[in-house]
Amino acid sequence: MPAYLRLPCFLLAVLLALVARAQSLPPLYPDTTPVCAPEDLRKVAIPNTTIEAVTIDPKDGAVRVTAIVTHPPANDRVKVWVALPIKGWNGRFRGNGGGGFVGGSAESLRGPVAQGFATAATDTGHEGGSGSFALSATGRLNWQEIRDNAYLGIHEMTVVGKALTQAFYGKPPKYSYFYGSSTGGRQALMEAQRYPQDYDGIYSGCPAVNWASFVPTDLWPQVVMLEARNFVSKAKLDAVTAAVIAANDAADGVSDGVIDDSLTCKWDPKAFVGTKVGEEEFTAADADVVRQIWDGPRGHKGRFLWWGMPRGSNLVALSATEGTPLTGKPFQIALDWVKYFLVQSHTWDWTTITRADFELLWNQSVELYRPVYSADNTDLTRFRDRGGKILITHGLADQLIPPEGSIQYYERLQQRMGGAAKTAEFARLFLVPGVDHGFRGNGVAPSPGQWFTALAAWVEEGKAPDQILAEKRDAAGKLLRKRPVFPYPQYAKYSGSGNPDDAASYVAATRPLQKR
Repeated sequence: MPAYLRLPCFLLAVLLALVARAQSLPPLYPDTTPVCAPEDLRKVAIPNTTIEAVTIDPKDGAVRVTAIVTHPPANDRVKVWVALPIKGWNGRFRGNGGGGFVGGSAESLRGPVAQGFATAATDTGHEGGSGSFALSATGRLNWQEIRDNAYLGIHEMTVVGKALTQAFYGKPPKYSYFYGSSTGGRQALMEAQRYPQDYDGIYSGCPAVNWASFVPTDLWPQVVMLEARNFVSKAKLDAVTAAVIAANDAADGVSDGVIDDSLTCKWDPKAFVGTKVGEEEFTAADADVVRQIWDGPRGHKGRFLWWGMPRGSNLVALSATEGTPLTGKPFQIALDWVKYFLVQSHTWDWTTITRADFELLWNQSVELYRPVYSADNTDLTRFRDRGGKILITHGLADQLIPPEGSIQYYERLQQRMGGAAKTAEFARLFLVPGVDHGFRGNGVAPSPGQWFTALAAWVEEGKAPDQILAEKRDAAGKLLRKRPVFPYPQYAKYSGSGNPDDAASYVAATRPLQKR
């Protein structure tokens, strides 16, 4: 498994935040000289908030404030980190998201503060990447901590960050932005839904929007292998992934190592049966396991539960195995979710789960936690009416969060908010073929900075992003290819002539809406 997938809690989202440096935005105020000394920030009165520390960061010279927010009578502690540039504040505030069960990281502030933002992040009430915070030692659910992590902590971070920004500079930020991927993408949409006054522009990358539905689904590959008593090796999983890509690569007229439309790809792994993989042979039993993983979980009498892993995505991410003989190695976030939030046992043994158990646990997850964790409310009227803008992005080879969930949300948003044209006035979805949960892969994806620059231009200048030109470069910086990325339901289609590595060789075509 790649090193970045071994990190706890989707920390890839934090890594993305560190590099999400848009081109420097022009200052919005003629004078941004602080009106108080850093130590005076200790005196700022914010309800249920204690300013714990005020320091000057020797690495970037910014003021760093640590605050603790509580919600009496609960004994919770939501830690908030705020960074304020002493010189060069650009007049904007930026909130930063986290990953997995981690609400955010103080390190994610470095990129934004270097660009002149007043910026903030939060731990959403607990330390570390484990989901164990949800369950007390006596087996009781810690509901305040759950709410803090699900949505409340990000809002409190925003309130504290904006209050300290205004106190330090003597004026409020003219524009406020939220940037997050994965869990951060879910947090982003939560802000638009629950607290539409918090942000003017929101970037939601590979969002965990349907958390209560897809997180237990991430355990499905292990359930399939456990039931079949057939744990498939990494070598076989990698080989069948390479085979499906090779079989479908040229379907779009371009051979670039990418399945252009993994949403409609139906390649059956039985075509790979009998192939030698090292000293092993890919068997019919292996094909059945892989097919079920791609198709996604089904319940009693074939009832659809959720989407599976896209064909061409990294199967090992959720289907990892280890040891001799091979045994399963579940994705830790999915395991923690079932263990602490559903079964509610510190000692639960996942190898006891059956297919029937899985369906019941999936039902429980949706019924109990969809209102709390899933950011799937499509009524964004208040956010839209105050001029807010949203960019949602998703890689079509996402190995952790099925992209169909983002598409489903966006199509439901269109239905709720007056149709495709009306929705596109404030919210747009961009799908990127051939890239995974971290926008890595053979596909060509815009950089984090490009997404943010496009969002700021939309918010501040009214320039809606009709396309974004993405580049792929090698380690030495040499340009390899350039592609346009269009908002859904459009996609970049090769014109049939011209250099396939040149963006000019592609036109905008319309993808048929998915039937659900």
